[in-house]
Amino acid sequence: MKSISVIQLLLAAAAAPVRAAASWKNVNIGGGGGFVPGFVFHPTEKGVAYARTDIGGLYRLNADDSWTAITDSITTDDKWNNWGIDAVALDPQDPDKVYAATGMYTNSWDPNNGTLIRSSDRGATWSSTELPFKVGGNMPGRGMGERLAVDPKNSKIIYFGARSGHGLYKSTDGGVTFSKVSSFTAVGDYVVDPSDTTGLNNDKQGIAFVTFDSTSATTNGATSRIFVGSATNSTSSVWVSNDAGATWSAVAGQPGTYFPHKCKLQPTEKALYLTYSDGTGPYDGTAGAVYRYDITNGTWKDITPVSGSDLAYGFGGLGVDMKNPGTIMVASLNLWWPDAQIYRSTDSGATWSPIWEWDGYPNMNQYYGLTTPNAPWIETGFLSQDTKHLGWMIESLEINPLDSDHWLYATGLTVYGGHDLTKWDTVHNVTIQSLAVGIEEMAVLGLASAPGGSELLAAVGDDCGFTFKASSDLGTSPKTPWMTPQWASSADVDYAGNKPANVVRIGSGSGAQQVAVSSDGGASWHAHNGTDTTKSSGTVAYSADADTIVWSSGTSGVVRSQNQGTFTAVASLPSGAVIASDKRNNTVFYAGSTTGTFYRSTDTGATFTAVSDALGSAEAVRDIIAHPTVAGELYVSTDAGIFRSTDFGVSFTKLSGLTNTQSISLGVGSASGSWNLYAFGTGANGNKLYASADAGATWTDVQGAQGFGSIAVASSKVLGSGNVAGQVYVGTNGRGVLYAQVSVSGTVPDATSSSSAPVKTSSTAAAAPSSSAAVKTSSTSYAAPPTTATLTLSSVKTTSTVGAELAQHWYQCGGVGWTGPTACVSPYKCEKQNDYYSQCV
Repeated sequence: MKSISVIQLLLAAAAAPVRAAASWKNVNIGGGGGFVPGFVFHPTEKGVAYARTDIGGLYRLNADDSWTAITDSITTDDKWNNWGIDAVALDPQDPDKVYAATGMYTNSWDPNNGTLIRSSDRGATWSSTELPFKVGGNMPGRGMGERLAVDPKNSKIIYFGARSGHGLYKSTDGGVTFSKVSSFTAVGDYVVDPSDTTGLNNDKQGIAFVTFDSTSATTNGATSRIFVGSATNSTSSVWVSNDAGATWSAVAGQPGTYFPHKCKLQPTEKALYLTYSDGTGPYDGTAGAVYRYDITNGTWKDITPVSGSDLAYGFGGLGVDMKNPGTIMVASLNLWWPDAQIYRSTDSGATWSPIWEWDGYPNMNQYYGLTTPNAPWIETGFLSQDTKHLGWMIESLEINPLDSDHWLYATGLTVYGGHDLTKWDTVHNVTIQSLAVGIEEMAVLGLASAPGGSELLAAVGDDCGFTFKASSDLGTSPKTPWMTPQWASSADVDYAGNKPANVVRIGSGSGAQQVAVSSDGGASWHAHNGTDTTKSSGTVAYSADADTIVWSSGTSGVVRSQNQGTFTAVASLPSGAVIASDKRNNTVFYAGSTTGTFYRSTDTGATFTAVSDALGSAEAVRDIIAHPTVAGELYVSTDAGIFRSTDFGVSFTKLSGLTNTQSISLGVGSASGSWNLYAFGTGANGNKLYASADAGATWTDVQGAQGFGSIAVASSKVLGSGNVAGQVYVGTNGRGVLYAQVSVSGTVPDATSSSSAPVKTSSTAAAAPSSSAAVKTSSTSYAAPPTTATLTLSSVKTTSTVGAELAQHWYQCGGVGWTGPTACVSPYKCEKQNDYYSQCV
């Protein structure tokens, strides 16, 4: 993400809009969908546990194994980084108290410093303390931890291990204020890539964990012995204080070579267990170790489950059974083939049993049964398609301290767990299920709702996408993701207005064709063979009759395909153009540039003509939407607000009430034949989601207290339902798709009754279409648009790099197997993130 200046809230001249009493909830994609770096159980209170995610906030466990999101209310547009959770801590003496360190990135992508949030009612309400530095919930090494800990003998004392070389911080007033521990000098100076200029991989990863020894004595009202790990692969990576933090020293005899990830105390044994890897995770690690430290004797023991050529991965997840001393579990951090591995020991690591083993390759003995009834798409889309059933990126593994049968672990996809864990020690076969109900950590990249067609089409990152045929399906996890073809991420989706069963989607991968079409509303798909394997990502527009696709790709400029033919360049549009199709007239497409120029095409996207000064003083087009049922009516979102046209983009009227608008959409209104206009923008209540039933004459705040994260930086997507009155969706970057029913009153004016004067776009009036030009589709009649001959093309804004083979900002530009462009649009540079992925930043 790119750093931006804080958007200054502008007060509208009109009175503050009405706040709609909307109740937001998640569309049930289910299964989690993202990375959960850590779980924390309360040591004494049954049923109290939390899951932290890297981009989706904090979740609280419910009695039925489901989860409730508890940080939405504090994740507003100006504090969108509160969905990045870098550490969690509970107060051992008070089960109602929970603390978390929030912040997304330590580099310029995140404009805000980190925050330490605290709650005394299990996350129902929050107080916060801003830190003097940034926190990186989505930075490398985020699976280490926990970096935050409450003194088990003094609830006022809290320690937090910072990133970026800032060291160790301490609070003595229950998290209200923090100060640096000057006596602690370790900073965790490891960086993944010192040559990285983005600040992502060249930042010091800092402190890895803080672990109190609750068995130690009390010094001045505080626990005397504290262990702190740092991101250093040396014999001074783990530190100890025996005088309640007054002085510190490296623990004697500790192993070197690897980075410590997790450190947990087994108080009955008076021992620490630690997992190590040669990478800081969550993607890397080709070797590692597991150690036991005897606190009383001050001795270390290597208890790594495997050795020699079998040791081809590091270790992350670590579970310690508090009811059965000596019982521990560890997980491979990244074992990419054939599957992850989990080990269990009942004798303090002297011997281990695996969850699977070879029975003469390629046969495998699997000592578990794994099902995903809560999210069936995981089975059909992933488990049945890959050898990796148990997962990958396993940094979190916990055994419930009050129930030895209950365990949880998380992968890069979902949360797994079960309730018969002790069977491992007898019949050596356990039951595993996906237990991520309520966790919706999807990054939503595109949304569509087709009137008379599928209610919701959601293009998402990492898990491709999903179709919800009807509104009644929104509460049921889909049986399958988008498949045949299935990509890691789908970048956008659109439908054909006159043939709503026809849908197109695009992917953001490489090495395969990234366009797919459906003729049954997204229930099934087939690859569009008109594209090659170099074009990827961006946005897509489908013509009204489903014969033409215009694709503003992220790699090859704007391209077009007609009748399943080869995609060819649209030379008249700049790279990165915003595009849309008229939903009723098959010949018309619209486009806009990042410099504020509006374009229109009346030859099914073959050529586009710039409309002179169409959008007045606007300097950037953010979104374009065409009316779902009225030909020629469209809305354009810009940095100056929203513009409306009812003549196919020949002339525009600027709507009042909102400025600096982002994503916009039309959805079925409450009155017969009416449509609501939804918009993210700056209005009387700040930068929020608003709705209007009268084409912008009045606006209603429909967001209320719900947080959607960033409106601009992370590009929250708004979508009005094409079928259900007053239903509106928001696609987020990390919390999936949220939706609500809203009530908005008003009547849409016709083109001549608006109180705002239209913006003149031509000195020649558009000729009225003849009656013979009228086209009839179903029960809706619409007129053919004015031809381009009626437009005056003087004083048109120009842009550079039309159709250039350059990757857009944030798109992929390199990596193993990448065949797309390796250069970026100015001023961005292609920076390596790992061996398989480079990005324009």
